[in-house]
Amino acid sequence: MKLLLKNGHVIDYKNKLDDKYDILIEDGKIAKVEKNISETADKEIDCTNLNIIPGMIDIHCHLREPGGEHKETIETGSKSAVAGGFTTICSMPNTKPTPDNVETLTYIINEAKRVNLCNVLPYASVSKGEKGEELVNFEELKKAGAIAFSDDGMPVVNSRMMRQAMIEADKLGTYVASHCEEKSVSAGAINAGSVADQLGVQGVLPEAEEIMAAREIVISETNGVRGHICHISTKTSKDMIRDAKKRGVKITCETCPHYFTFTVDEVLKSGTNAKMNPPLREEKDRQAIIEGLKEGTIDCIITDHAPHAESEKNVELSKAPNGIIGFETALPAEIMNLVEPGHIDYLNLVRLTSYTPSKLLHIDNERGSIETGKMADITIFDPNEEYVYTKEMIVSKSKNSPFIGKTLKGKVKYTIVNGKVVYEG
Repeated sequence: MKLLLKNGHVIDYKNKLDDKYDILIEDGKIAKVEKNISETADKEIDCTNLNIIPGMIDIHCHLREPGGEHKETIETGSKSAVAGGFTTICSMPNTKPTPDNVETLTYIINEAKRVNLCNVLPYASVSKGEKGEELVNFEELKKAGAIAFSDDGMPVVNSRMMRQAMIEADKLGTYVASHCEEKSVSAGAINAGSVADQLGVQGVLPEAEEIMAAREIVISETNGVRGHICHISTKTSKDMIRDAKKRGVKITCETCPHYFTFTVDEVLKSGTNAKMNPPLREEKDRQAIIEGLKEGTIDCIITDHAPHAESEKNVELSKAPNGIIGFETALPAEIMNLVEPGHIDYLNLVRLTSYTPSKLLHIDNERGSIETGKMADITIFDPNEEYVYTKEMIVSKSKNSPFIGKTLKGKVKYTIVNGKVVYEG
């Protein structure tokens, strides 16, 4: 099977491509990247006025299966992912049951293979049942296919346990992704401050994230092991990680589109659809996150796609679950809030969404760039198409998004995974 992409603007960070090229795909791999390919193919796609980038990689999302199929399934989540241009996604382990054992992990892997839309690389949990009481068998789960380890949704409270987990994961050439939340100061619905006061709800102190982020930096630095901090949202977290990196600490981190798009004020407009953990912060924090992406402190952008049923979100703010869906709005949010204002260019957007994620996961030998011999995981989008995002457009099983009703710019037209067109928009 030969697929030919013609006349597209190819943007690839690794090879510093930023010009018009044709791409020939054969047997699932990139066969040629040249200025003008005249070879006959089984299918040809005219990419005039479209951008072609390496398939986007989301190293942090929630598919809810097993146990939360009323919110999302591996199949519906995969459909949502490819509609958003993602070719590889890493599912978090806060499911029921938790993938703290080979059987549950294998179920997730096999179901993703059955669905066969995007590459699904699941996390295993750090502790059994994510209870923070007993560590899982890291080696066994890594061999069974765990991409990394996390108790996301819950912090690993015990510092001795977290230290041991980070050392164990590092020995295996992988990492622990830390959900940073110091429970003694994390109670609340939204970020502490004037909006929380106005709405009469308890506010979450920013220190809840920052104290735990500091702990992970200390463990990483003292033991010389890799650490990864999930979904950072505050200026202080960003500054601490920046300073640690300057000292040579092996710490990496991620953030989400909502932290550089919105502030806590969005809760006044979108209600529970703007409630997540960590919460939306202040403008100074939003600007710091943008700065962190520009300067390289923040390694990658993730969605933290977190579906919830409408009935679960349609309650008062203090009782609603945390989280929003994010696959389908990530690229427009990045274009509108990072590229168009001139904070970063498209080459660096690819660095944050494809290239660095592939390196963090150690899959860069196959994915994360556009070059001969690599797997043909490709995202093709129109950077200029504008549209109003409606609930009816949402592919995900859940509809909990603060982007509903807003005008977005940037539309995925094709998603190609392993050389196969899995989405056409």
